[in-house]
Amino acid sequence: MTYLSITFYLFVAAALLFYYILPLRYRWIVLLLGSIFFYRQAMGNSAGLAVVLVTVTAAYGAGLLLERWKSKSILAGAVLLMVLPWLCVKNGNYILEILLHKSAVNWIVPVGISFYTLQVISYLADIYRGRITAQKNPAKFILFVLFFPQIVQGPIPRYDRLADQLYAGRRFDERMVVGGFYRILWGFFLKLMIASQAARFVDCVYESYQIYVGYYVLVAGILYSIELYADFAACISISKGVANLFGIELADNFRHPYLAVSVKDFWHRWHITLSEWLKDYIYIPLGGSRKGRIRTYINLILTFLVSAIWHGAGLRFLVWGMMHAAYQIIGDLTRNIQRKAARFFGLGESAGLTLWIRRVWTFLCVMAAWILFRAESLKKGLQMLFSMFRVRNLWIFTNDSLLQMGLEWKEWMVLGVSVLILFVVSIKQEQGVSFSELIFRQPLYVRWLLYLAAIFGIMTYGGYGQGYDAQAFIYGGF
Repeated sequence: MTYLSITFYLFVAAALLFYYILPLRYRWIVLLLGSIFFYRQAMGNSAGLAVVLVTVTAAYGAGLLLERWKSKSILAGAVLLMVLPWLCVKNGNYILEILLHKSAVNWIVPVGISFYTLQVISYLADIYRGRITAQKNPAKFILFVLFFPQIVQGPIPRYDRLADQLYAGRRFDERMVVGGFYRILWGFFLKLMIASQAARFVDCVYESYQIYVGYYVLVAGILYSIELYADFAACISISKGVANLFGIELADNFRHPYLAVSVKDFWHRWHITLSEWLKDYIYIPLGGSRKGRIRTYINLILTFLVSAIWHGAGLRFLVWGMMHAAYQIIGDLTRNIQRKAARFFGLGESAGLTLWIRRVWTFLCVMAAWILFRAESLKKGLQMLFSMFRVRNLWIFTNDSLLQMGLEWKEWMVLGVSVLILFVVSIKQEQGVSFSELIFRQPLYVRWLLYLAAIFGIMTYGGYGQGYDAQAFIYGGF
């Protein structure tokens, strides 16, 4: 059962029926039972569910201990206990094969382990800091961790922002339900019309990176950047939409990241809940920017090191993280030079042309790091990246080369129009336009005509081609 399967929405419909029938004080029980059922189905076996329940039980107990005794030793031990299962299942084989020269192990990988690990660590840290009180009801704590719309790929919730919504029971809110339908459809659009289409070309280049060099890599880098954003944002949009159907608002995880004017700004817009987690529980505790420039840079490097390790094992993730740290450090060191250059050319920092130059440059920097991120190894990623500058095969844009790599011209047209729609919507939302509000203001028949038209378009032109896997949300692998 996945977010793109019919069975998932039959399950959601059944859960909604029971949720709104029951009295308010019992509605959280529907969410709890539904979350356990969903997690069991998503895992496909009971072993993974057992692993996560043991972890949740340990976190629950540690929370009660921390509330009674504000001990750094208890916090450190609890955090280590949370991290060890994640470290074993996510990085175990890399450690065994590369460092210890041992055979790989077939680990049981609980669904969403990277996300709920950070979730429970923030819960324990907030108890230690006195920001929240420990949840006394173990069943309610399980619901907080396993709430099914967000367990697979986030967003990463904070207890003080989500718990009351889960436990109090929510009344039917037409405005929120309409917004939920809009978000679900938008998620399908992003996944099937953009991410799945772009993936065909990207996969073709990465599978034969020794053949497809030069500007093939440039096109693949651009499309992978779009694919990754559309794929991840699709899952988050569906997650938020399903939660909206129950009257629950999850945290925003994206704010048009490719409209960022710097890499620092990019991380204020990309995977926002992870960025905030890293800032609040890694960067600031290390000292943040309070202890001088050199210490600030060291803290920044350490923070991105944690981010790299969280995303996966291997040198390519470490280099990816260090690239983003270097971007921000260089940006800070050259800030005055950038301002002087803008004044020299008669451009203000807020001028339209300046903004778009900065946006394009930021996108290219982020794209270069994504190329390494997507590669099978650092060596292969570097080969692809260097070939982009070394080989000048402009002829691929004037012949049929790009039409022989997973996408025909009609599919390129669908992808192009879909990306254009995403771009226009992003610009309008950046300007403050709320499309969900606009839809809600329309008469009921207009709304349903829009929904049906969107469903028809997605079913007709969506990426269901060879190699398509409805389960393969990219960030589900991290």
